[in-house]
Amino acid sequence: MKIDIHPNGIRLTGKAWEIKAKLKEAQKHYLYVKEWTDAVYSTKPKLTLVASKTPQK
Repeated sequence: MKIDIHPNGIRLTGKAWEIKAKLKEAQKHYLYVKEWTDAVYSTKPKLTLVASKTPQK
């Protein structure tokens, strides 16, 4: 199953029973698709860039 979440909507690709199960799962958390997309795009990933030290000669 593949889930593509865009700012304007969601695309679910897969078998019918997979999509139905995913929608039922999402229904427990979100009332509208807009809430689902807002939740995904409101979380900002906290990436920490760590530079590796190269040994000096």
